[in-house]
Amino acid sequence: MKRKRRLTAIAAAAGAAAVAGATAIALAPGASAQGEALWTNPSTQAADWVAQNPGDWRADLIDERIAQTPAGTWFAEHNPGEVQGQVADIVSQSGGEAPIMVVYNIPDRDCGGASSGGAPSHSAYRDWIDQFAAGLSGAAYIVVEPDTLPHECADPSQRNQSLTYAVQTLKAASSQAHVYLDVGHSAWLSPGEAASRLQSAGLQSADGFALNTSNYRSTDEAVGYAHDIQNIVGSDKAAVIDTSRNGNGPAPDDEWCDPSGRAIGEHPTTNTGVNGIDAYLWTKLPGEADGCAGSAGQFIADLAYELADAAGPDWPGDVDDPPTSDDPTSDDPTSDDPTSDDPTSDDPTTDPPNTGDGDCSAEIEVVNDWGSGWQGDVRVTAGDAAIDGWTLTWTWPGGQSISSSWNADINESGSSVTASDIGWNGSIAAGQTTNAFGFIGSGSSATPAVECSA
Repeated sequence: MKRKRRLTAIAAAAGAAAVAGATAIALAPGASAQGEALWTNPSTQAADWVAQNPGDWRADLIDERIAQTPAGTWFAEHNPGEVQGQVADIVSQSGGEAPIMVVYNIPDRDCGGASSGGAPSHSAYRDWIDQFAAGLSGAAYIVVEPDTLPHECADPSQRNQSLTYAVQTLKAASSQAHVYLDVGHSAWLSPGEAASRLQSAGLQSADGFALNTSNYRSTDEAVGYAHDIQNIVGSDKAAVIDTSRNGNGPAPDDEWCDPSGRAIGEHPTTNTGVNGIDAYLWTKLPGEADGCAGSAGQFIADLAYELADAAGPDWPGDVDDPPTSDDPTSDDPTSDDPTSDDPTSDDPTTDPPNTGDGDCSAEIEVVNDWGSGWQGDVRVTAGDAAIDGWTLTWTWPGGQSISSSWNADINESGSSVTASDIGWNGSIAAGQTTNAFGFIGSGSSATPAVECSA
């Protein structure tokens, strides 16, 4: 536990430096950051994956930078008979440290999008909130209903009444609970509109508001946006900012759904050193898909590793430098299943696939199939000499297509597909195999032969 607290202190200093020069506002008494230790859930999907894949070349970095970092526990099922026990279990495990909790069960959640669901009615939702509150005690940082206020699909009157009820009920359940209404991010609503919606949804009863949940806006931008809102609603309402994936800021085209090239951001801390900002939280769990790289909430090791690796060697904490393309161990073939006997897997105990007579070879592996779509990973193997760039071509056998991809430039023309590296992932050591990129496919899953040139 000492290690985690030291990491938090390091991150607090880094976070303060990152937003130096941001507009400061005067704080009312009690509006400063709380300085509480945040709890690390040992049973996240990232932690479970690390435990199940100890020999995987990605495991150490995912463990050090993601699995061992405090992050949100999401309560996203309508389970009134179980939620009280689930909340009480988190409180018990946290041992006095403050867990990050995300309440995510309001009717018409996500307007029927990738994270659709929620309670069947507003009365059922309020009963569920009662059960949630019954299990709550001690300190906690609670983010209430991400993205609900910015969306416009729901009846605002019913929505606002339910949000107000949730905030008041959670605050009444524990005097140490810090409750924040989510209001999206700085590129969604204007500060004035965000302030108006917050005030209509019970902000007066909350500790403040949450920003950037599951998004990528930079911390500096989010702080400025928070201050603009606070200049309207009052400086006694603080903000918390999700920094789980904002280390490189938003994608150039503002793509929000599993964009490539992003990085983990500031380590979670309740000592931000910034006026009006109670905490930097990892509300979204890095490596869990937005709904494009996989089904919403599905853990994908490649996503987690890319986010952790892209933060660079100076990311706060005692971490080893990530492997580089010049390090032959960086492309050490591995597998999600270390017991696999498949010679084409990434298990480092097996030989790489036969590279044939060319400079490289490649294959598609179906790693998830949910009926309406499927996820493919593409592995590239270098031949007798290292390669610095690759281009793959294949032909779909029966109406398949790619709906989204990451870590490759993709061109489709009818059933013909061409995929090429994006620079940083083009270098592969001689005889080595790398999980080069992934995609989401439509149609029935397929693994056609792939031609590789380097």
